[in-house]
Amino acid sequence: MPAKKFKTDLFSDIVVLQRKWDAALRPGEILPSYDEVMLGSLGRLADHVALLREADKSLEVLRAGRYVQEWLGDTAWDTPIAALPPDCAMALEQVVNCALHNNRPHLGVAHCVRDGVVQTYDLLALPTASRWGGKLVGTYVNERKERYNLLDAIFASTSEGILSLSTIRDASGEPCDFQIVHLNDGAARLLQCPPDQLRWDRLSRGRHLLCDPALLDRLIDVVRSGRGDSVEIGSHDRTLKLGMTAVADMVSVTVSDVTALKKREDSFRLLFDSNPMPMWVFDCETTKFLGVNDAAVRHYGYDRVRFASMKLQDIWPQDEWAVHSEALKRLDDVYHSSRNWRHIKADGSEIEVLTYGRRVEFDGRQGFLVAIVDITERRKAEARIAYMAHHDSLTNLANRAAYQERLQLALEQSRQAGNGVAVLCIDLDLFKNVNDSFGHPTGDRLLTLVADRLASRVGGSGLAARLGGDEFAVMLAGVLSPNEASDYAARLIEVLSVPYDIDGIDIVIGASVGIALSPGDGESGEQLLRNADMALYRAKSEGGGVHRFFEKEMDRQAQRRRDMELDLRRALINGEFELHYQPLVDLTEDRITGFESLLRWRHPVKGMISPAEFIPVAEDIGLIVGIGEWVLREACAEAVKWPDNIKVAVNLSPVQFRSRNLVQAVVTALAHSGLSPLRLELEITESVFLAETEANLAILHQLRGLGVRISMDDFGTGYSSLSYLRSFPFDKIKIDRSFVRDLAERPDCLAIVRAISGLGRSLDITTTAEGVETVDQLESLRAEGCDEVQGFLFSPARPSVELAQLFARFGEKASRAA
Repeated sequence: MPAKKFKTDLFSDIVVLQRKWDAALRPGEILPSYDEVMLGSLGRLADHVALLREADKSLEVLRAGRYVQEWLGDTAWDTPIAALPPDCAMALEQVVNCALHNNRPHLGVAHCVRDGVVQTYDLLALPTASRWGGKLVGTYVNERKERYNLLDAIFASTSEGILSLSTIRDASGEPCDFQIVHLNDGAARLLQCPPDQLRWDRLSRGRHLLCDPALLDRLIDVVRSGRGDSVEIGSHDRTLKLGMTAVADMVSVTVSDVTALKKREDSFRLLFDSNPMPMWVFDCETTKFLGVNDAAVRHYGYDRVRFASMKLQDIWPQDEWAVHSEALKRLDDVYHSSRNWRHIKADGSEIEVLTYGRRVEFDGRQGFLVAIVDITERRKAEARIAYMAHHDSLTNLANRAAYQERLQLALEQSRQAGNGVAVLCIDLDLFKNVNDSFGHPTGDRLLTLVADRLASRVGGSGLAARLGGDEFAVMLAGVLSPNEASDYAARLIEVLSVPYDIDGIDIVIGASVGIALSPGDGESGEQLLRNADMALYRAKSEGGGVHRFFEKEMDRQAQRRRDMELDLRRALINGEFELHYQPLVDLTEDRITGFESLLRWRHPVKGMISPAEFIPVAEDIGLIVGIGEWVLREACAEAVKWPDNIKVAVNLSPVQFRSRNLVQAVVTALAHSGLSPLRLELEITESVFLAETEANLAILHQLRGLGVRISMDDFGTGYSSLSYLRSFPFDKIKIDRSFVRDLAERPDCLAIVRAISGLGRSLDITTTAEGVETVDQLESLRAEGCDEVQGFLFSPARPSVELAQLFARFGEKASRAA
């Protein structure tokens, strides 16, 4: 089916496809789903779409619509792109690689020369995510309306004339006359007759220079013999040179005005020497250069004298002589590249080119006119894109994809050689402090210096890679023992811990390393990376600056962690969380003044799970924000049922501050429950101040402005507890249970409690002691002036349904609560 039959309004099609891609892209996703973009409603556009994917580091056409098949000259189903026509393949490669690199639709233009006709196509590559993994690129192809004949375009601007003559035969079948069926403007000008007067004119009846009887006889001889001929005709003041070639009964006539000296050379210069595209003419028999244009001289660096002494072989690399020579043998009248060629410039450098040409007569010899398109920079750009697909853009180390490929290859080789492969996951200690203190540009420079040190320590078949952020990986092939890997990791930590000089500042960081060895720790790259990462987590949890090997127990712990993450997500939806409440007792008034709400998880299978187990996990995966909002709502809704002078305390996680929705969550909980803000206490730990201090202080001031009381929990266990009291006017400080537990045995604990109680009195801050379990502890705390206590001595944390019974049985006298 002719390609024209599939033509559509290009820009409306592209707009439709672009909008369809944009509409399918969901928030947080890098690429939209293939099914949403390319399936269902393409309609007629499906004929114009080819589907491509990356396969073995190259592109493959999975299928193509009818229009695209016509363009490719092939059904092109499951076809490597290298098997397609070079001009089509190059155009597809360029737009698809750009789309894959940028993860955005990419619009490109392709110029294809078919049978001497230049066709211009617009290509729109739409990258999508496949449901089976990887990426698929739907590429829309459509031709623009304008077409032009390359040779017609070249010769239409020449001063030479071109005519086509049709042979007229007599009754006996012999040629006897000729009729002009086609001519260009140059022919009309040289013959000094209007084109309409010349077209369809019979030479025997005309009155122009071609009507000379002698010329008519020579044309008849050309038709009879089938051989070309040339002749000069004209008058005393003007001479035209005619070149005549017969193909069956059609005679092609070229007309040149050779009146002035060098007229032919000047005309050729217009077409050839002044062309910005490098061009030359070579002898078809000897392959010697007959002429080169200025652009070729500039581009290749050989001067004209040198070119005149050279043959085509002199610009061919020796390893391509055979294929070049074979291509010359197959030259037809018109030629365009079926592949890329390499040429050698005068300075010895190589370029990649595409070549187009046609046979011409040059100074009485059969020559071949060649036009050169240099695609070296395009190929470099493509190579750069391919490089970036496998390398980290900041450090130039291998990226995760390249690392996994090399690791898999090393594992296959190690199985044959009978040795092992070591995978080392490396995380920089204190790197976040560098970013926070000196800014991300300095952090980036530090990463490049780290990468340089890593690369210098990896040789042979090893590989260093940046996996992301400040996480790196090293692969060591041919490792025979854990001792080798251990020694290497220790040296690596030592090398990476040497101070870095950046703009005169000594920056000190450290490194932690996790190690996994094949085949014991895994036989696939994915297993080894996962297990090395678990070992790295162990090294970091032990304070960093060390290396640790993977152990099977780590995998079991990781599985338990993954199970807990899944269960946690279901727990909030299924209502498995509940709040228990532990009373806060005023020592002066001997009464219950409030309750601390404590989160409990009643798992449907495992029973009650300790908060110490699940709260850190909930914080890591961000689920604590949703859980915390539920706790606020539930605690306020319960407290509003209590006497008006009883408060409720709710613990806050530092993660809730990062969500920047904390104040609104508190306001919402108070509004929905109707609880007075004065009856709500929010407990925080000093970890809230370890990052984004100013922002978190602003949030605390907003909360206090609502009337809510703010308490510092676990006071005295951190590094800067006293400084935090200067930063914010806390309403209460809670003495950590570790000091209360050892009151009777350790005088220093008693001294600390005494100091904190005195500090509270001086600053007019209520002090509450946690974990009171014995009467002796209670009396010591009372003697030291502590304001409030809580602990098992009075009551464990109880479900809300038991609080009413507690109030009913004991009133507000705390001494009877236990």
